[in-house]
Amino acid sequence: FGLAVYSGLAGTQTPSANLTPTLVYVVFWVGLVVGSVLFGDVFAAFSPWRAVAHGVSWVSEYLGGRAPAPVAYPAWLGRWPAAVGIVAFAWLELAYEEGSDPSTLAVLAVAYALVQLAGMSFFGIDAWTRRADAFGVYFNLFARLSPWERDADSVLYLRRPLSALTSLDPVPGTVAVLCAAIGTTSFDGFSQGTTWASLAEDIQQPFLDLGFSASTALEIAATIGLVGAVLIVAALFRLGIAGMHTVGEGHPTRELARDFAHTLAPIACAYVLAHYFSLLVFQGQAVAFLASDPLGEGSDLLGTASATIDYNAISAQAVWYVQVGALVVGHVAGLILAHDRAIAIYRDSREATRSQYWMLLIMIGFTSLGLWLLSAINSNA
Repeated sequence: FGLAVYSGLAGTQTPSANLTPTLVYVVFWVGLVVGSVLFGDVFAAFSPWRAVAHGVSWVSEYLGGRAPAPVAYPAWLGRWPAAVGIVAFAWLELAYEEGSDPSTLAVLAVAYALVQLAGMSFFGIDAWTRRADAFGVYFNLFARLSPWERDADSVLYLRRPLSALTSLDPVPGTVAVLCAAIGTTSFDGFSQGTTWASLAEDIQQPFLDLGFSASTALEIAATIGLVGAVLIVAALFRLGIAGMHTVGEGHPTRELARDFAHTLAPIACAYVLAHYFSLLVFQGQAVAFLASDPLGEGSDLLGTASATIDYNAISAQAVWYVQVGALVVGHVAGLILAHDRAIAIYRDSREATRSQYWMLLIMIGFTSLGLWLLSAINSNA
């Protein structure tokens, strides 16, 4: 975290030559998703603001001081701050013109850390991390897909596949977090296609007519597209829940949305892997020479400044298989979770099966959307 801030402020402002953008958008945003799925909630161990908060708390106790008791985190607020944070980060990456500017990323990283420290000091470290820290919530959801679990005695063991998602507490904002994760990734893929290029021109024109600059109008158009993508994903999920509501036993739609929220987590993970796998494989290699010259000023601290990106490290065909495989496996996992939950909440097994016809349609819709986005991206490439 310190290196990202320092290199962003003190180094060259050319994004491709500065370590900070790659560290933030590739290693952190994408790499930690893979790390979470493979090894569990690694971000909880490496979160810089969480570490600082625990350090301050430890020093205070060691010196004999006693911090005031934290205020109870509002139950109605739930994970809504995390949902807003994920959309804001995606806006920074996909809509803001200066989103790749190293100094901008450094300043915003410090600002975000200060907000987290304030929240943890007010509501408590664990309560704030589990609900309001956008990245803490985001990576924890993917960590629930990991085969590893650590119990209260710090004993590490293997757990049944997908079992951790069934215990996800469906507090307010949980569906919003998952829809934000899927929607923002979908827009990232959609924005790289020709369909969005022509659509963006139509969205920009009214703002150009109002006197906005071309760059501002483009930012506004991207913002509208980003928010629209999240709302479309939420509407698809809501459609499936509304269909399930028509099946017997009178379960309210809000209750069903809460009970089936966890089924979106494998889909969110599938979208991330499918869309960003090639970025992680290729641009991730840039860390080797950027770490040796983090400021982009010609240094060679690690002796790897002359390293290059090997674009033959994996074939385009292999990338395609990984992308499609991730989408298929993710949606099948979502269906398994949905079927498991339906059996648990419906007394009649036939009603449980009927309820899943709707979820099957939604999963097919998400799969088709993901494959269409992949085909659009690959055709442009």
